[in-house]
Amino acid sequence: MGRELIMALFLSLSLLAVPFAAEAAGIRHYKWEVKYEYKSQDCYKKLAITINGRTPGPTIEARVNDTVVVELKNSLLTENVAIHWHGIRQKGTPWFDGTAGVTQCPIVPGDTFVYKFVVDRPGTYLYHGHYGLQREAGLNGMIRVSLPPGESEPYTYDHDRSILLTDWYHQSTYEQATGLSSLPFVWVGEPQSLLIHGKGKFDCSTPGLKAGLCNATNPECSPYVITVVPGKTYRLRISSLTSLAALSFEIEGHTMTVVEADGHNVEPFVVKNLFIYSGETYSVLIKADQAPTRNYWAVSKVVSRNSTTPNGLAIFNYYPNHPRRSPPTVPPVGPAWNDVAPRLAQGEAMKARQGYILPPPQTSDRVIVMLNTQNTINGYTRWSVNNISYNLPDTPYLIAVKDRLNHVFDQTPPPDGYDSQNYDIFGKPNNTNATASSSIYKLQFNSTVDIILQNANTMNADNSETHPWHLHGHDFWVMGYGQGKFDINSDPKKYNLVDPIMKNTVSVQPYGWTALRFVADNPGVWAFHCHIEAHFYLGMGVVFEEGVEMLGRYPTSITGCGDTKGYRRP
Repeated sequence: MGRELIMALFLSLSLLAVPFAAEAAGIRHYKWEVKYEYKSQDCYKKLAITINGRTPGPTIEARVNDTVVVELKNSLLTENVAIHWHGIRQKGTPWFDGTAGVTQCPIVPGDTFVYKFVVDRPGTYLYHGHYGLQREAGLNGMIRVSLPPGESEPYTYDHDRSILLTDWYHQSTYEQATGLSSLPFVWVGEPQSLLIHGKGKFDCSTPGLKAGLCNATNPECSPYVITVVPGKTYRLRISSLTSLAALSFEIEGHTMTVVEADGHNVEPFVVKNLFIYSGETYSVLIKADQAPTRNYWAVSKVVSRNSTTPNGLAIFNYYPNHPRRSPPTVPPVGPAWNDVAPRLAQGEAMKARQGYILPPPQTSDRVIVMLNTQNTINGYTRWSVNNISYNLPDTPYLIAVKDRLNHVFDQTPPPDGYDSQNYDIFGKPNNTNATASSSIYKLQFNSTVDIILQNANTMNADNSETHPWHLHGHDFWVMGYGQGKFDINSDPKKYNLVDPIMKNTVSVQPYGWTALRFVADNPGVWAFHCHIEAHFYLGMGVVFEEGVEMLGRYPTSITGCGDTKGYRRP
């Protein structure tokens, strides 16, 4: 009887353990209302898209394997909305990736939509609008995923802070979209301000401003303050969601040790200026080891463009100095905008941290070379990949592929390359022969895919732009960078097959190339696009499909547009 009692007790304890295992991962529930409000983030009053009255929106904080539930009400009144969870792979939940036209129908005014997904890795991630140009109107924020209890990072720090870098236009997204879609073409121009965590400073004495629109003493645009205690070490999670600008970020008199990029641990390296592109996230360690009697400048600056936008300024505040006390020095001017070498060097310096290396497959099954070009179609300016400018269909791809609605998008496969023998990437092209398409790349499930991003001259002489490319649903290994035209025979021999960093966003530099490798192991339909808002709007992107037949039924909440208008919703 004693043995039976022990066995019964063991069985009951085993059953009791099940709920505890389930409880190890929590549910983080957020209730958000998205609406327009007047804001003066850089002292100039304009409409911004806010979440619960805030821009940047609330930071999502969760632990690994938590389920995040965001109940989002669209109170924009006159426009749709969708929010993308940038860097979250959405394993098993591709319909909650938040990409209007790709994974869901947009959320119409007055509707509430529930996003529900698991955050399966620690690190620093982002969220932002993915409908029209809404990201640049202020619809953005950060996601911080911490390790499970009892686990620790391979580096130590005393405090953890977040800094979101953005650029800011005074013109509305409606006006910008209209200019981009018009004949003659009207470019969006350079942003008016750079914001550091939602705060900047526009010059209110600028001639021609309408009375009452700009107020330099508005507390809403007082500099962002990062308060530190002398001698302590800080983890700064620095992220960029600019709509156009590539940035350099520095803190006067201090160096920063890079330890994380896009959720992956980096073999530590020290920088004075951190180069950061739209869609990227970094964690740096910084020690408050300078003279504690004063404050210091934190500066963001546009690089890669000969920009007229003034630098963004924040205050690195040494306690107990007053947080509003200006540093006694002139802010650092930052690196030269057209010096590509240090930007390329930072990318090449980034390796996966020892003990955290996920080795890439040594070979790939498919190579897709993507020539990034500026083109015209019937006189309209567009951006293209391999001479094809991307158009979103009215019916989201995920639904169309799952339900075999082949008529709603172009079934002709896009090309895996371009005529590299004859195309001059350094010359001003006569790119008047581009075509628009809604076709998508069909990837064999579990295959290894190489993407070569090739940069070229725009339609302006002696001009090649920096493009940050972001892949939804995956991380990729950054296999290598190069200058000039990619050589498919010799350049792959130089790939880093030992300790390449994994990322979800990476830059391709002027007249250069960047090579990526990823495994198509996440059933769904996924966007891959330039993260510059106007460039993606003008067609600079593609879509990958993989393993959709393995998915269960999608939630009916993602339907309601295009050919899904007649679908029954609960």
